[in-house]
Amino acid sequence: MTASHRARLRCSRLASDRTARRGGWRGIFQRPVKRWLTEIKQCADGIDLVVYEEVRNHKGVDAAHIYGGFMAHLTAWCEHHQIPYQGVPVGTIKKHATGKGNAGKAEMIAAAKVRGFDPVDDNHADALALLDWAMSQGGVACV
Repeated sequence: MTASHRARLRCSRLASDRTARRGGWRGIFQRPVKRWLTEIKQCADGIDLVVYEEVRNHKGVDAAHIYGGFMAHLTAWCEHHQIPYQGVPVGTIKKHATGKGNAGKAEMIAAAKVRGFDPVDDNHADALALLDWAMSQGGVACV
């Protein structure tokens, strides 16, 4: 595993820790989103591509609003820094990791462990699966 790859894994853990520790997506807005994204960019020593979980079905109005706000900040930040970005549907991530597009949390964690990772929770397992998907598509270069 290269230094660049390790940095990306640390950043996936950072993203997972930040959201979980502060109460989910609502908590991330307690800190300015731009600052959070910049911290991740610095942690990874630059970003070549942003891939994110594209959620199409929200569990309520609040969730839809929070996701929409986060997406507005994410896309504006990427455009400002001239970094390409791509949403990946949840089912695509799950199918890549487990072979099933409707895999549960435990299955996602187990799939991450099979790949040699030790996710702290299902969110971290999802982030690792998304990273692995992006790498398999040629979208992430770990040199």
